[in-house]
Amino acid sequence: MAKLVLGCIADDFTGATDLANNLVRAGMRVVQTIGVPAGPLDADVDAVVVALKSRTIAPADAIAQSLDALRWLQAQGAQQIYFKYCSTFDSTAQGNIGPVTEALMDALRCDFTIATPAFPDNKRTVFKGYLFAGDVLLNESGMQNHPLTPMTDPNLVRVLQAQCTRKVGLIDHAVVARGAAAIEERIAQLKAEGVRIAIVDAVSNDDLLRMGPALAKLPLLTAGSGVAIGLPANFGLAPSSQASALPKAGGKTAVVSGSCSLATNRQVLDFIQRGGAAMAIDPLRIAAGVDVAAEVLAWAAPRIDKGSVLVYSTAEAGAVKSVQGRLGVEEAGAMVERTIAAIARGLVERGVHQLVVAGGETSGACVQALGIAQMQIGPQIDPGVPWCHARSDAAPEAGLHITLKSGNFGSDDFFTKAFTVLA
Repeated sequence: MAKLVLGCIADDFTGATDLANNLVRAGMRVVQTIGVPAGPLDADVDAVVVALKSRTIAPADAIAQSLDALRWLQAQGAQQIYFKYCSTFDSTAQGNIGPVTEALMDALRCDFTIATPAFPDNKRTVFKGYLFAGDVLLNESGMQNHPLTPMTDPNLVRVLQAQCTRKVGLIDHAVVARGAAAIEERIAQLKAEGVRIAIVDAVSNDDLLRMGPALAKLPLLTAGSGVAIGLPANFGLAPSSQASALPKAGGKTAVVSGSCSLATNRQVLDFIQRGGAAMAIDPLRIAAGVDVAAEVLAWAAPRIDKGSVLVYSTAEAGAVKSVQGRLGVEEAGAMVERTIAAIARGLVERGVHQLVVAGGETSGACVQALGIAQMQIGPQIDPGVPWCHARSDAAPEAGLHITLKSGNFGSDDFFTKAFTVLA
């Protein structure tokens, strides 16, 4: 068995695969667990990503789950810990990025760490401490309308400081551009000034690669998935096609989507415009007691033999707020997640063994409904989104190929393109 060098804790399921994807592309063999495993690691890998569903829960619960994951990773011999959050840095007003970071720092007796959600491959960049999504500031990107974690301030130093007791500072782009030695010098300077967490600018992959060597000695890193591309080299690992090899794919194909992001809205529209079979879920009918899952599965049964089907609850921001106003934010989201998860399991039981799931909360509900405990990370479909292979009691013989897509990720044709990667 290889020595586990990197232990990762992700605050949602799609974010976990996003991180694992970047590690695989940089040469690490990676397995993703769904929650904290009950027993020791049984895989010959370089890194493990423990996927939690902790982004929007109470801070105390997020801390407890993250510390459980930390203890398990330490027991497996992990040399460095990586706390992964979304490239949009979104969280509730109470956290959970800051509270979890500080709890991990306490547990590791870590006197300094960095924070950066930068992921240039997906147009998430940080400059002068401000987070951009594409060409606009985060609060102008649509994230200000997120139904659970709206982001109205793009200044990450300010956002994180509001969640932390430790002092938050900045390592700006002028420093990062000068390379690892300059970054290390700036870290020493910030520590002398009492800063314990620093937002780090990055506008390109070159910045992330310059960052990598400077972070080698830190016991804890906190970031989106972008920083991952510069870490495997610290452990003597280089890109390899073997790192992403998966079993041969087969079975029927389907997409389930619960994300309401602008990117997923475009992907749903593209699939439908291409003539794909699609069915929308109405949350109000679920709330009225209609067995929507049974209706959808009856509709899908004759169609999955002919091609991919799409089941979606995706909607524009105004429609989402209207439903939330009638049902409540938490209940509206949980109700739809439960329904889509039941549909996903029903589809797999009916022979769908290549499944795309869109949306972080939706992905969490689906993998739990499918009884998935661990996923092997495979080839990339789009930046931040790989295919995975998993065992499930809903597909007991060959298992299934599954991809968990963050709502904001992927090209407009993602729902069509994804299946060509496994062909």
